[in-house]
Amino acid sequence: MNMAGTFTAGTETGWSLTALRKYRLARMREQMAIHDVAGIVLFDSVNLRYATDTTNMQVWGHHNPVRYAFIATSGPVIIFDATTMLHLYDGFDLVDELSPCIPWTYFTAGPRFEENAKAWSKSIAALVREHGGGNCRLAVDRINPFGVWGLEQEGVKVIEGQGIMEHARVIKSADELGAIRCAISTAEAGMESMRQGLEPGLMEREVWSILHKRNIELGGEWLEGALFASGPRTNPWFKEASDRRIENGDIVAFDTDLIGNYGYCADISRTWICGDAKPTVEQQDLFDIAVEHLDRNMSMVKAGLTFREFAERSENLPERFRRQQYVCAAHGIGMCDEYPQILYWRDYENFGFDGVLETGMTICVESYVGEFGGKQGVKIEQQILVTDDGYDLLSKYPLDLLNSR
Repeated sequence: MNMAGTFTAGTETGWSLTALRKYRLARMREQMAIHDVAGIVLFDSVNLRYATDTTNMQVWGHHNPVRYAFIATSGPVIIFDATTMLHLYDGFDLVDELSPCIPWTYFTAGPRFEENAKAWSKSIAALVREHGGGNCRLAVDRINPFGVWGLEQEGVKVIEGQGIMEHARVIKSADELGAIRCAISTAEAGMESMRQGLEPGLMEREVWSILHKRNIELGGEWLEGALFASGPRTNPWFKEASDRRIENGDIVAFDTDLIGNYGYCADISRTWICGDAKPTVEQQDLFDIAVEHLDRNMSMVKAGLTFREFAERSENLPERFRRQQYVCAAHGIGMCDEYPQILYWRDYENFGFDGVLETGMTICVESYVGEFGGKQGVKIEQQILVTDDGYDLLSKYPLDLLNSR
């Protein structure tokens, strides 16, 4: 049984799911050792997927964290889940032990959640003592305060664990890149189906649903948002799909935010013209500026470039568009949006942080062009692999404003 799903779009070969799983666990343990922790407890369903490649109602688990794992820095990988669901983990060789979970969300425990949190803390503290070799430092990626208090009462020092996971996930192996290309292939097949289905008179939601359908058909998993807008709803950006009917000649813009095959994300944005209309002068101008902005920022990318340098140099849109430019110039990508987020220079002093682009990072470079008070805007985005001397383009779907078919 393969909880992680299979791939049916494209012909991506030459990589190993077994090797991918081993690499990811090794990356985690390397970071855990750097931070001198006895182990890590994971509740975040994306982190659980990265660590063990197991899934169980992923989206539901984001807001109902009853499934969790204890992973020792030197010791076992233990999954905790409902007793009726432990059969789901058959055949996963990275999982050493299975155990019934102790649910302590308010949904599952009601007014007994504090009592259950104490029981959970005792069980996890026992694992730290058993497998920590005297080290009582435990990383946790996401936790209710009652869990922190309970662990501290048991003599366990709680360490922030999300950073450990983000830094583990940041460098992709050749096998991961194979899985990422599969997810992108699925996304781009869905984009093509969506483009073929785009007709005047359809609601935004009707066109957007085509991408969902194709993703599921080809072995993908879910979409993290519904960023699809048409006509005047494209300015400002970040409106989700609505019941607005798209008109001939409207600009249509979207961002896939698609979790595809093997749990990897394809984060690609395109903007098209609906129907058989030619772009207006304004539409073509907005599109050309967005492409130039994207190309200039992508041309900077190579291993060794600092986030600070990227932030400063990426502030190159014409002044009239900067008030509404995208929230970031670029961001990491893997199983979802990941570390780092690289801000534009205007926000860097208040919220930015420095670091270095490294070979093996996968990032998305963003561009949104829409004037404040304008009638429409253009959103485009490319997914790329950072290399020693530049980048490799992972997203291959054409940048073409016309809805040619």
